[in-house]
Amino acid sequence: GFIRRNYPLRQLKAMIKGYIFDYGATLDTAGQHWGKVLWHAYERQQVPVNEAYFREAYVYGERTLGRTSLVKPDDTFHKTLEVKLRLEFEYLSWQGGLNVDEITSCRLQQSVLQDVYARVVATTTHSREVLERLHEHYPMVLVSNFYGNVGAVLKEFRLAHLFSDIVESAVVGIRKPDPRIYRLGVERLGLRPEEVVVVGDSFHKDIEPAHEIGCQTVWFRGEGWTEQQYDEQIPNRIITDIAQLL
Repeated sequence: GFIRRNYPLRQLKAMIKGYIFDYGATLDTAGQHWGKVLWHAYERQQVPVNEAYFREAYVYGERTLGRTSLVKPDDTFHKTLEVKLRLEFEYLSWQGGLNVDEITSCRLQQSVLQDVYARVVATTTHSREVLERLHEHYPMVLVSNFYGNVGAVLKEFRLAHLFSDIVESAVVGIRKPDPRIYRLGVERLGLRPEEVVVVGDSFHKDIEPAHEIGCQTVWFRGEGWTEQQYDEQIPNRIITDIAQLL
């Protein structure tokens, strides 16, 4: 259950009046960091590259997407993933981390794309089933560091109707872990922080800033990008499957 200092469990549950969800790696990968999701797909599809080179390529791709307008507001996630993989494969070719011809490179990109997208479809379907049930009882807002197209992505995976509002970093000009982005989410719900449960996969970007402004927090713990250890006394609850929220 939700456990926090100062409040008995029954009182704490009674206080919950709304939810804020992170999107990436929370609703689409079951808590697994996106870098790890992609790396495991590279492994499954036998892309001949080592993990150190892949990590460089992943960081390059994310930074490029963050500072350019390669992703358009109406782009689907499928399109976004295609662009992300193209950037990674280009980096790997430039840096000598991937020594294959252009035809093989294109084939491998498509294999990874199909692999990852199929898994995202399955995971978001499971997330939607849980969110549909929560939506019957609570208003929900999405707070996400994304590329400006999270609204289109929510429609693609039939999640858009579940959220009364979206606070997206590329739109509001505030990025996690800045706590102000979560304050905006609480304001959009029209609730007090202690009445709101924030669910996210990133301890640093979701749990710590939400805790700082007084929200209840649920850490969706999956495979992280690093082996870093965190203070597990901070979140009110730790889950490994979104269905545990029910």
